Amino acid sequence: MIAQTIQLALAPVFMLVAIGNILNLLSTRLSRIVDRARTLQERHTTTSGTEHDVVVQEIRLVDARIGLVTRAIRLLVTSGLFIGLTVGFLFVEEMAHVPLQLPAAATFLIALALLMVGLVLFLRETRISAAALRIPRDLLELERDI
Repeated sequence: MIAQTIQLALAPVFMLVAIGNILNLLSTRLSRIVDRARTLQERHTTTSGTEHDVVVQEIRLVDARIGLVTRAIRLLVTSGLFIGLTVGFLFVEEMAHVPLQLPAAATFLIALALLMVGLVLFLRETRISAAALRIPRDLLELERDI
């Protein structure tokens, strides 16, 4: 019977591994964003005019990106905790012979929903990042054949 419970717990555990990988990716992105924020904060005090306005605009984008990534991380960590609850319910149900299928299903669905919302926030952050990195068309010199 315990072998069957372990098999049943494999799907949530695989989801937990995926969440861990995504958290690793998000923490790396957050670290790069924070590094960029520090650089921009240093430039903020040394610029003026149009250059200062460009720095302020980028600081605003970086601030939005930090907010999105940290919220995504929070959601994914919470999702992982719900996965842990799911696995716990499965084992308690088997060991104590207490019917916990409904709470196990509910915690799994909550974990899945949190994961999906976290991924949507990650998508929003990557869109902001890509928009900020757009190369101005005049620098591409598209009228020239090279």
